[in-house]
Amino acid sequence: MRKNSHFSGQPLYGQVIKLLDKSKILAYSREKGGERYTKRFNCWIHLVVMLYAVIMRFDSLREITASLLAETRKLAHLGITFKIGRSTLADANKRRPEAIFEAIYRDLYGTYRHVLSSDSRSDKTPKWMKRLQIIDSTTITLFSKLLFKGVGRHPKTGKKKGGIKVHTVIHANEGVPSDIKFTSAATNDSFMLKPSNLNKGDILAMDRAYIDYQKFQQLTERGVIYVTKLKKNLKYTVLDDIMYQTPDGLMEVRIQLVEFTKQIKGGETIRHKARIITYVNVPKHKLIPLLTNDMDSDPDEIIDIYRKRWEIELLFKQMKQNFPLKYFYGESANAIKIQIWVTLIANLLLMVMQKSLKRQWSFSGLATMVRITLMYYVDFYSLFNNPEKEWEIILSEASGAPPAPSLFD
Repeated sequence: MRKNSHFSGQPLYGQVIKLLDKSKILAYSREKGGERYTKRFNCWIHLVVMLYAVIMRFDSLREITASLLAETRKLAHLGITFKIGRSTLADANKRRPEAIFEAIYRDLYGTYRHVLSSDSRSDKTPKWMKRLQIIDSTTITLFSKLLFKGVGRHPKTGKKKGGIKVHTVIHANEGVPSDIKFTSAATNDSFMLKPSNLNKGDILAMDRAYIDYQKFQQLTERGVIYVTKLKKNLKYTVLDDIMYQTPDGLMEVRIQLVEFTKQIKGGETIRHKARIITYVNVPKHKLIPLLTNDMDSDPDEIIDIYRKRWEIELLFKQMKQNFPLKYFYGESANAIKIQIWVTLIANLLLMVMQKSLKRQWSFSGLATMVRITLMYYVDFYSLFNNPEKEWEIILSEASGAPPAPSLFD
């Protein structure tokens, strides 16, 4: 029988985890106390099992352990040479500090961010793209309000669910989180806006939840540009007002120079000057007012910067659609955070592998194909660059073969 043309000597999953540094992972675990009272189930095996579960989109510990039994021989090639029970994995998720997985993610981000970064030399890439950071948060609903305080109530039952909020910062030309914080769903987003973490020349795009005059003034003083959507109830003084119209006499863009005033503790008064750029969203028939401290750039550039904020929404959608974030493998806060960190690691690894391919894949298409072939002995680059190769070989063999003999010849 002919061997598959994509054949490899190890499962595809073995090629995925080659991107990880085992010695670093164990070093992080020892440093943070993750190897205490551990005989065989060390942090490396813990991560390998959790990554396997997350990529395969398993919803429970039972599914994970049953699959591990079915794939025993293949997993032995990856260093898992003993049976892993539900209690073993559950205890590890509860006791091994989630800070270890955070350190692993941050190290991977530092290692591969240059691979993920889009080419700023391209003529199609705006000059400001490399300087743009986007900040936002997404809420993951939980089964209990005891772990993380939720926000809002169920419209039918009136019960209040728990929720963990994932506060995220991404660089627009990278597409993966560069900074992450977890809080309860009831926490206001504005605490993530830290002017001291930004440098002169940086650009920050965000939504209305981060509006804070004092921080905006600090950003201006540091030479950082911000772009956000204007809240309806803000009070300000209009210093200048110009409207540009289309040849048909309709409004194209309106530019207002405004000043915000706020008194803070100690009696000090903050005065912050900014621009409000209002443009027409034709498909939605809406006027969109944007607030920025950039007094010089063309209004179209400010509008493009704000539209780029959608990149972070696409990242949240990508993670929630392709990885299991509705069901968790543990009931403790630590277990929930570990699963989210492992999801972030899986997302980053697949994006790194996606970047190395010549063939264009959507992330969902790639994640689905990886999930299907994860334990197959196929070469990732051969299969994903030319997945139709086997069909072409089979068709050519079938068309060139002599006809089968008939009983009536």
